[in-house]
Amino acid sequence: MAIMANNLPILYSFRRCPYAMRARMALHISGTQLEHREILLRDKPDEMLATSPKGTVPVLVLPDGQILDESLDIMRWALAQNDPESWLKSLDFQLITGNDGSFKQALDRYKYPSRYNLDDPAQERDKAIPFLEELNRHLTQHVFLLGDRRGFTDIALFPFIRQFANTDRAWFDAQPMAGLQKWLAWHLKSPLFDAIMAKHPLWKSG
Repeated sequence: MAIMANNLPILYSFRRCPYAMRARMALHISGTQLEHREILLRDKPDEMLATSPKGTVPVLVLPDGQILDESLDIMRWALAQNDPESWLKSLDFQLITGNDGSFKQALDRYKYPSRYNLDDPAQERDKAIPFLEELNRHLTQHVFLLGDRRGFTDIALFPFIRQFANTDRAWFDAQPMAGLQKWLAWHLKSPLFDAIMAKHPLWKSG
């Protein structure tokens, strides 16, 4: 079980994991003070596995012993403590479910075709296009997905769209999705993203 320092929540994270990114963004915007424990997914510390046997990040251990090991639950918890930009008023469960479901499946197979013995990852890329087009339709109506301010849904989806775009940036930038491309560029340049991508030394037990 994780040992608390200064009675702060403990966050187990991996810098490039999109699930961890969205959790870190909510924790940061909420002003939550915590102990950040950076890990390697290929070398997970025993203490983290004892805390959350499923072995994925992010994992947030609260001072009362409660364990949150789903990124959306961590986001909701953080914003329930403090939600200065009213992110919780900008929730679209259908878009988030689509992102975390069929889009994420296509993204994984597109980005890591050898894991799935795929000869043509472009087929998986193309399966994601309808979802991207749906996001782009939202972003032709608003600056952000649900209005003129960033919210929960934007933050929940952004790390995954970033990962998808970076798989073949030339292809992504050539698509007729100006709204989505502009939205992605905005998030990539935001001070919030810069803040949560700061590098941390690897955490070692003891």
